[in-house]
Amino acid sequence: MSNLYIITGPAGVGKSTISKRLAESKNKSALIEGDEIYREVVGGYVSAWKKGNHFDTFLKVCISSIKVYLEDGYDVVFNYVLDNEDVQKIKDGIKDTTIRFTVLLTDEKTIMLRDKEREEDCRMNERCLVLLNSFKKEFESSNNTLDTTNMSIDEVVRAIDSDDRFIL
Repeated sequence: MSNLYIITGPAGVGKSTISKRLAESKNKSALIEGDEIYREVVGGYVSAWKKGNHFDTFLKVCISSIKVYLEDGYDVVFNYVLDNEDVQKIKDGIKDTTIRFTVLLTDEKTIMLRDKEREEDCRMNERCLVLLNSFKKEFESSNNTLDTTNMSIDEVVRAIDSDDRFIL
């Protein structure tokens, strides 16, 4: 049976790095980078955090892609900046599949260092801290958070894959 891994967290926390390593650890997997799908819209593109964006269409495309890969026996790793409502929409759209949902968090110093390692046009700067605080607030009572501050990439991947608290 295939699994769906949903990885979220603020910009700069390491979603793409962790997701890629997690997907590479599977025998048959697909990595769906939400940022890439969101940027598929060209005419009428609106940033995700601005009014009038195309997020609902984006989420439909993501759910459709996830379903196709799951139906064909792939483990799917999907990452994007998501809130509880978004995750619920994905969960409602995907049936009969084990879903592992993880919110990656870190401390302020670490997230700023990680953001500086990104290519200059991908850096979020202070927005990383705004998002970090937003995620900490929204998911403060959630069992799905993982503080990656002092963890290696492989330790994070192992935790996501083995800790039952991440199963929705």
